[in-house]
Amino acid sequence: MLAASVFVPTAQAAPNGSSASLARTSDNKIQTAAAAEAYWTPERMAAAIPAEGPATVKASSAHQPSGRAGSIDGAAPSVKVQNRQAQGDVGTMLNESQTVGKVFFTNPANGLNYVCSAATVNSGKKKLVQTAGHCVHGGAGGQWMTNWVFVPRYRNGARPFGTWYAYQLTARTAWVNSSSSDEDMGIVIMQTSGGNSIVNVVGGNGLRWNWGYSVYVTVLGYPAAPPFTGELQYYCQGTTYHPHGQEVEIACNMTGGSSGGPWLQEYNDQNGLGYINSVVSHRHSDANVMDGPYFDNDIKSLYDFAESLSP
Repeated sequence: MLAASVFVPTAQAAPNGSSASLARTSDNKIQTAAAAEAYWTPERMAAAIPAEGPATVKASSAHQPSGRAGSIDGAAPSVKVQNRQAQGDVGTMLNESQTVGKVFFTNPANGLNYVCSAATVNSGKKKLVQTAGHCVHGGAGGQWMTNWVFVPRYRNGARPFGTWYAYQLTARTAWVNSSSSDEDMGIVIMQTSGGNSIVNVVGGNGLRWNWGYSVYVTVLGYPAAPPFTGELQYYCQGTTYHPHGQEVEIACNMTGGSSGGPWLQEYNDQNGLGYINSVVSHRHSDANVMDGPYFDNDIKSLYDFAESLSP
């Protein structure tokens, strides 16, 4: 099951034949680009704190990949950004991707501002960003996040591709209702900027599901808890393995703030593209190991759901 938070003034219906359900934010406010832009001053961005991953739950029974392996190809950018230098661009670092960015949002449950990570994913409408479920919704008993913005290839305050504002947040219902770490997945539909869709500006990663538990990936994100600062994009690389339930693990010492960062198969540091095969979710007691949801048919269902709601 899927769930979505609607930020647009017109009501949306679930696509025909879908088992998805929709829920508006509890205060029923409409998020506009102008409001988000006014809210996110440099001072608020600098003071935002790392979002916490889900509390680990009792391992579910051994999970088997559900269905055939599937793949959606990525896409290179089709629009050249003219003012990147004016927005503080200083060139790309090794393994740094323009498809990966820093996320800023407010949790209405406590009024605090948080940071996560995310990455664009290619689709027909070119507007989707993949992140963790807890970066869009507080889970069981929680609320949909507000003031949600994405800054591609953020670095030390520089925003070479601008700031992009959420149109709608979506997540798996198992995360929204039960805080299931196995389903800690979120996809955000972004508003256009200057008449352009985000994937056309920075490119979009591919997506893979049911590719097995042991794959080589590059993890990218913005860890913000010590010893990291959240001002740079970091990476880990290695082979995933199956620890329990519907999850994968990898050796990586990124801290809070990296939540939602993509685990990319076949990452190409020349064009900043790969295939998203999981996202940073949480860790257990070992600070050098992190967990992510295993991408099976559930992520494809969420992807299709988000794409169907994208204008």
